[in-house]
Amino acid sequence: MNGLRQILSHGTVTVLAVAIAFSLPGFANYILNEWWPEVESNASMLLWTEIALASILALVFNMATIAWDHRQRVLTTRLASLVLARNANPGWWSRRRERALVNQLTTARDAFVLTLTGYDTLVAEDSLLRPVIDKAYEIRVMLVNPVGQGLRRRAESLPPEVTVLTLHTEIEATIGALSALRKYGKKVKLKFYDEEPFWKIVVLGDYLWVQHCHSGFVVREQPEYVFALQHTEPRHGLFVPFYMIFLNYWNDPRHPEYDFDTNELVYRDAGGRETGRELLGVPIDGSKVPLSSQPSAAVAQAALLRRPASDREIVY
Repeated sequence: MNGLRQILSHGTVTVLAVAIAFSLPGFANYILNEWWPEVESNASMLLWTEIALASILALVFNMATIAWDHRQRVLTTRLASLVLARNANPGWWSRRRERALVNQLTTARDAFVLTLTGYDTLVAEDSLLRPVIDKAYEIRVMLVNPVGQGLRRRAESLPPEVTVLTLHTEIEATIGALSALRKYGKKVKLKFYDEEPFWKIVVLGDYLWVQHCHSGFVVREQPEYVFALQHTEPRHGLFVPFYMIFLNYWNDPRHPEYDFDTNELVYRDAGGRETGRELLGVPIDGSKVPLSSQPSAAVAQAALLRRPASDREIVY
């Protein structure tokens, strides 16, 4: 489609250039021999001609100034490697541009995600990135620890309808989606961090999506920025700095890895040696409940919510 679009655009420009070139002699003959003699003898028409010419010149100079300013912005955007930016509620054109960008990533081998609960990216039906992530071979995901203070502080800063249990439900759904990908032979790893989230970062191939986790606002209400890796000048742009943020989080030995088979958090030292394990649970009334346990009637009220998707308050 991109090649066809370029061919059509070049063809259109060529046809216009040829049409203008062939029409110039006749247009010049009309101006010099018919239109100008009539204007020269008519003062009123001459005045209107001068006004129209002055207006056209003013419009042309203004357009040239705007084009120059936009050129400077383009150079700045190119230096930052920014390929797409959209507001929280984008229009159809912005979504179309993002969808066209995502369609170029169908062969992304690796997918790295640093997020809050991961629901909007890995589970939601309307996620543009989920199909690409599902096709990746190696998937690394970092979520906020459901038993950490960072998630509790995040929930307290959000609107009242968003609770810790709501976030727990979304984390459970994300873990379920990742577990399903493992069954298809994907290399999936999941880690948890305890800090209150500050960035949402998604790396797919040579493109990187970034959103700020502003306190008091759900992430989907934040602007989104997409940066691309510049192969010729990798030091330019913000792709590498944000990518390093993810790598620093991932390689931090303080962040435990999740064992999908035993539902445990695995702690390792800086050398990668296992130092301990802890059952992943959700603290409700001071007790811990495993995410994968089969809840009884009493535990079902204290454990992760298992409500239908239509009844859940989706946050992220």
